[in-house]
Amino acid sequence: MTNGINGINGIDPNKLVPEKTKQEDKNLDFSKLLKDAIEEVNSIQKNADKVAADYAAGNITDIHQVMIAAEKASLSLQLTTEVTNRIVEAYKEIMRMQI
Repeated sequence: MTNGINGINGIDPNKLVPEKTKQEDKNLDFSKLLKDAIEEVNSIQKNADKVAADYAAGNITDIHQVMIAAEKASLSLQLTTEVTNRIVEAYKEIMRMQI
């Protein structure tokens, strides 16, 4: 172990990403990413509502499942709100820039 840190070869980031993923990144678009994220949050919200309804109907007896689903839905909604606020602030900042 006399080489120490100098014996470590550099890591080429291009070798870490498969070729297929590189091409997919070029085709990804911001609006699609945003739409997919919002659809996922909606799905989480619907799941929380379903679990709560199942608990109220007596189909689920474990309150922990209900609380976990509700907290997941709450956190995902908070995250979506914060991301939206950041996007709006970035847009406003861009609009304030003078050319």
